[in-house]
Amino acid sequence: MPPTDESTDAGTARATRTDRESGPGPRAVTGLDPSAGTDGEDTLDLRLSDELIALFTGDTEARHRTGEGPRNGTAERTQDRSFGGTRAGDDLLDRVGDWGPVKTPAGVLLLAPVHPGRDLPLVHRWMNDPAVAEFWELAGPESVVEEHLLRQLDGDGRSVPCVGVLDGTPMSYWEIYRADLDPLARHYPARPHDTGVHLLIGGVADRGRGLGSTLLRAVADQVLDERPSCARVVAEPDLRNTPSVSAFLSAGFRFAAEVDLPDKRAALMIRDRALRELL
Repeated sequence: MPPTDESTDAGTARATRTDRESGPGPRAVTGLDPSAGTDGEDTLDLRLSDELIALFTGDTEARHRTGEGPRNGTAERTQDRSFGGTRAGDDLLDRVGDWGPVKTPAGVLLLAPVHPGRDLPLVHRWMNDPAVAEFWELAGPESVVEEHLLRQLDGDGRSVPCVGVLDGTPMSYWEIYRADLDPLARHYPARPHDTGVHLLIGGVADRGRGLGSTLLRAVADQVLDERPSCARVVAEPDLRNTPSVSAFLSAGFRFAAEVDLPDKRAALMIRDRALRELL
């Protein structure tokens, strides 16, 4: 049964798994929106960031400058499991765990980085909701969800999974990630420090009443506030997930393109810093 919640951005988690693909180069991006003005143009910025240089060339000096840290098992890991993420990841995303609570019309929202020992049962239950599983494709035993979470927590820090706590109640799952360092960047004209957002609303009672749009707007604005180097927040919900696309539009994102990803056709949604007061 397809989800009816405009806030269940259920398909977007697939983008975090596109590192398994082995096909040649990016696919075409179509439907770029020329009406957003010069500040919102989806043109390719040819300046490579230090993070990209480090990722693509293996330049250890660049890795040290960016704080990315080692990426192989022979080097010392800088993981802080009690915090729920890697310190390298905190550097790549300006320490998501320190952002603190943000006031929204629905209440006070806190993004708490996932601690598997504490949060796995809850996230597992959400992922096995049929409306969520249709798009996230993480239904099954706890080990399936655990692997998904640990792949981010044990990785190089370009993605931080979080539980959204609204007025003290865990009610949503988020992934804040570096879109410019993600395989998604092969499929659209990424800019340095583009930051991606994935969201699912956990409880059925919280769906279908505009809560997703409210929280998406708040988190996108928090990303722009906490990451001065980030000019755009992006998302790529499945085109079939009409309620999710609608939620992003209501949250101040604009539809920029249809994008062919390895396992879905997605709507590229962008919230521009330059347009945040207008949308």
